[in-house]
Amino acid sequence: MIAESERQQGSAPTSGGLYSPTMNRRRFTRLTALGATGLWIPETTLFPHRPQQSPRVDADRLGARMRTLATFGANADGGIDRVAFSEADLLAREWIADLLAGAGFETSTDVAGNLIGRKEGTEPDLRPIMFGSHVDSVPGGGNFDGQVGSMGAVEVAQTLADAGYRNRHPWEVVIFTNEEGGKTGSRALAGQVEPFELDLETASGFTIGEGLRRLGGDPDRLVEAQRPPGSLAAFLELHVEQGAVLDEDGIDIGVVEGIVGIMRWNVTVEGMTNHAGTTPMDRRRDAMVGAARLVTSVYRIAHDLPGRQVATVGRIEADPGAPNVIPGTVTLSLEIRDLSMEGIERVFTEIRRRASELEPTSGVTYRFDRFYVSRAAPTDPRIRDMVERHAAELGLSALRMPSGAGHDAQSFAELGPIGMIFVPSVAGISHAPEEHTDLEDIVNGSNVLLRTLLEIDARGLG
Repeated sequence: MIAESERQQGSAPTSGGLYSPTMNRRRFTRLTALGATGLWIPETTLFPHRPQQSPRVDADRLGARMRTLATFGANADGGIDRVAFSEADLLAREWIADLLAGAGFETSTDVAGNLIGRKEGTEPDLRPIMFGSHVDSVPGGGNFDGQVGSMGAVEVAQTLADAGYRNRHPWEVVIFTNEEGGKTGSRALAGQVEPFELDLETASGFTIGEGLRRLGGDPDRLVEAQRPPGSLAAFLELHVEQGAVLDEDGIDIGVVEGIVGIMRWNVTVEGMTNHAGTTPMDRRRDAMVGAARLVTSVYRIAHDLPGRQVATVGRIEADPGAPNVIPGTVTLSLEIRDLSMEGIERVFTEIRRRASELEPTSGVTYRFDRFYVSRAAPTDPRIRDMVERHAAELGLSALRMPSGAGHDAQSFAELGPIGMIFVPSVAGISHAPEEHTDLEDIVNGSNVLLRTLLEIDARGLG
């Protein structure tokens, strides 16, 4: 067991102002709805007699635990290198397991490496309600992506334990495995992990299969992690927006309408290796030129088609990779995201069509090998309504919006109703040490999560 006080003595990063008492403009409510413009007044002036209908999370405790979590894998830039399966990842999970045990949850690690804390309900035959997020980061990441949802879930569990609340449904707080490297843990629960993925090397240097064993999982029994369709009463995830909409528009809570689908391909461009000095320009089959033309086409197609789709080439590698050799082979990645899987296929079809047009003029061939699918997932409209209503009851502004990033929640669209709550990301920065969300916003989101959880537990979704 790692003492929380001991971890807090470490050099927690201070980049981004998490620990400074800065004034947040979202503490105020704009009076435009009342006919005034350009005026801001404290919400307590507008709602001086609002009843407190349920417990509220402990802001000081939540802030302290966020700071403690930030010490696991802290780097000199003020961010973290807590990549999945690293030593920092293992130690953070051990610490969180202790916190969940202290809140009355029985903790275990499933075969997919997910840390799950379970508290039985007074009506054990009811389907469980699951809530949580992830704590693994990208290399050189920040202290909020995943961490806000994870520590918010732990704080909600602790707050309700302190209040003596007796849950009807079984509750499961989950810290998912390898979210940043492909949502391995959540996708395993939905039966979406393909066998070849276990051999993929991660940022930790371990393959996914090796990493699962490090966490206490068993890749040979991964099928046992799968839950049947309809087996969850609901899944809830609190998360930072990772965009700038909420922050720039001064909105407290994002009510997520749906999570984009993602497809990724490895693209191989085959030309002919040859001498860079002796091969005339009109006799070259330059794979790099073919790759460059495809990259430009990917951007243009995604930009020009109607819709909100995005397409990205984020990795490229030439072989043999010498300055005096014409590349014979170039490999690159292709990722397409859209709120519908049909939209993704539409973009990909156009890219394939353009590639076939480029082959005769570029002297190369293109091969597309899909290696990752994360299906688009609409959130449940009843949960959207709950989140929006509870935000209003707390005096918070809310906006319905899509999620352009993938999240663990989307893995559960077939397992039960899902809901997501966004809180602002300052300047929209994410996956960087400068990533920041004000503590007040983390507390706001956690309180909305708490109230939504209580309503589903008490009344169901009907």
